[in-house]
Amino acid sequence: MYYYIPSINHKKCLMSMDLKHYLGNKKIALLGLGIENQALLQYLLEKRIKNVITICDSRSAKELGDRYQKFNRYPQIKWRLKEKFNRNLYDFDVLFRSPGWPIFCPGIQEALKHEVELNSPMNLFLALCPTKNIIGVSGTKGKGTTASLIFHILRTAQKKVWLGGNIGIAPLAFLKKIKTNDWVVLELSSFQLEDLNFSPRYSVLTNLYKEHLAPADPLNPNYHKTFKKYILAKLNIARQQKSTDYFFINKKFQALLAPYKKFSGTGKKISFGPSKLPSRLVGNYNQENIGAAVALSKVFKITPTVVKKAVSTFVGLEHRLEFVTEKDGIKYYDNSFATTPESTIMDLHSFKNPIILLVGGADKGANFKPLAQAIKGRVKLAILLDGTGTKRIRNELVKIKYGRERMPLAKSMPEAIKIARKNAENGDIVLLSTACASFGMFKNYKERGNLFKLYAKK
Repeated sequence: MYYYIPSINHKKCLMSMDLKHYLGNKKIALLGLGIENQALLQYLLEKRIKNVITICDSRSAKELGDRYQKFNRYPQIKWRLKEKFNRNLYDFDVLFRSPGWPIFCPGIQEALKHEVELNSPMNLFLALCPTKNIIGVSGTKGKGTTASLIFHILRTAQKKVWLGGNIGIAPLAFLKKIKTNDWVVLELSSFQLEDLNFSPRYSVLTNLYKEHLAPADPLNPNYHKTFKKYILAKLNIARQQKSTDYFFINKKFQALLAPYKKFSGTGKKISFGPSKLPSRLVGNYNQENIGAAVALSKVFKITPTVVKKAVSTFVGLEHRLEFVTEKDGIKYYDNSFATTPESTIMDLHSFKNPIILLVGGADKGANFKPLAQAIKGRVKLAILLDGTGTKRIRNELVKIKYGRERMPLAKSMPEAIKIARKNAENGDIVLLSTACASFGMFKNYKERGNLFKLYAKK
């Protein structure tokens, strides 16, 4: 499904970097003042764009804090906050949507009926970026690790390279520093992709599992109403590709994507599988992430020696099956980023030793039956972290007669670690891999992982 994004003429304006001509006298609204729209706003101000810009956000000025104070001093910036945040969006000519703002929001849908233009900071970046050496990486899991590894390989090969996107760095923040021969690596979420109108020259899809099919994050309520819509959003990473472009696809998911061939552009399709190169990364699926990076490196003609060196020195990302500590012969691993059952199942198959698993949290509409079977086969003790999804996990475990005494409930991280230590033996693995979102007990997956590491090391 396409949305009313820039017309062909507007695209040409953008790609010729005639930003002022593209914006003209349009009334601009920024939907949400998150990381990307903050960078966009700063960029427009630095470019001396004179348009009236309205910030629409469900939070109050107090909740926005420093962000409100920083931008409120500009007379051209107006505010629609709290209950007025999504009303009368048809008052504007162009809406720049934060990834967390759902396109199916009634305010946006009403604006689209009035032919208001829907755009995004990522669309703008891809249109204005002076280099065409852009690599986009997406997938349900592994996209951050893969994007970071590709970045590391390019740096090891002594290329000038930039890293941004869903990894937490808005690319518009470094747009003015990019040169025509530089490289850019972007981690792209499904929410950044769903209204993307430009595809990177090199696109990577690490994997595809059911995720984001129900709202979970109160500050990021976006979700996909069906798995098909989620797949189509992901395929936007390649939909606009030409025959001179490249689309790298995990061979395990080619059958799943076969019915959607017409949505994946005309770029050269290259499949990849797991790599056997030695690395510091734990987990079989990380070998697939390395395989993706190696496949790109071959197209870039980076020598095998450089690739091998880069892979062996790459330390991975925080909270992604990260080794934390070893105490009394017990090893602790943090994969707080594992927010789907599929991710946790893959984690369980990454170790041969007995596992004590910390699992559960906020419900995202996932199917927990396969996870329950995996827990029964691999986990000696499943410590349940309280949350809406936890009840469903417990019910599935009860159905397959995984003893109730083997799934104690913990209402805090210190309590969970205490239970783990009491039951762990020499050679065991204590693994935080929750299969659920963090919201409820924790602010986000980072806080959850940081608390796990804090109390594991105590």
